[in-house]
Amino acid sequence: VKDTSLAFVLGIAEMFTEAKALAASQVSMLPYVVAAGMYWVFNLAVEFILNKIEKKMSYYHD
Repeated sequence: VKDTSLAFVLGIAEMFTEAKALAASQVSMLPYVVAAGMYWVFNLAVEFILNKIEKKMSYYHD
């Protein structure tokens, strides 16, 4: 297992643990929505960057 994968999983678990604690103290779903939104935006950014890298790396393979 790569260190970055492990760090990513631990970071996501920590983010949702904090959201759970905030939701319990506020009796609100907003922390879950914010955490899910942050997760979604982060994944979109990573996907965009990796697609750019993939296109650049495969330029000479065609």
